[in-house]
Amino acid sequence: MAVDRVPVLKRCRSLGMDPVYLGIDKKSTRQLRRANRKMSEYGLQLREKQKAKFIYGVLEKPFRNYYKKADKMAGQTGANLMTLLELRLDNVIFRLGYARTRREARQIVDHKHVLVNGKQVNIPSYLVQAGDVIEIRESKKTSQRYKDILDVTGGRLVPEWLDANQDALQGTVKEVPAREVIDVPVDEMLIVELYSK
Repeated sequence: MAVDRVPVLKRCRSLGMDPVYLGIDKKSTRQLRRANRKMSEYGLQLREKQKAKFIYGVLEKPFRNYYKKADKMAGQTGANLMTLLELRLDNVIFRLGYARTRREARQIVDHKHVLVNGKQVNIPSYLVQAGDVIEIRESKKTSQRYKDILDVTGGRLVPEWLDANQDALQGTVKEVPAREVIDVPVDEMLIVELYSK
């Protein structure tokens, strides 16, 4: 299985983004030293795509498949793409505050700790729908791991399209998120331009 092993802070620096969007509190004191080179239009488009892939932990082929699916949906392709990425199960676990980072959320799903509508799901890319109930398995709820996670993520704001019950480690998808409520610093129009060439 392909895994992205690039150091997180180094990658954040090269993409010019804040590690907070990944759930990481660390800051890098180093500055990216680039000579005053003007980035080409293609370079800007590629960087936005890499940013989206890096934030959601998606590799190239699945990302392209998301784009094709978003293109077939009604409405704007860019907004549809961001909505599809946001509805991934690992991202929803992260947004509910049951994981410190999206990578940890992916691991939690992989290790079969998550139930969707009472059924065990261990596919991080599983797309949830409005009305789905997501919860941590009963046998895992009392583990020290989730107590530690909730201590760290307790102050994190849960998006308005999700409803979280921190005590029961359970959450509900109230609605499919619109692009306006997704707080990811990605210009999806540049991604659409890149793929439509």
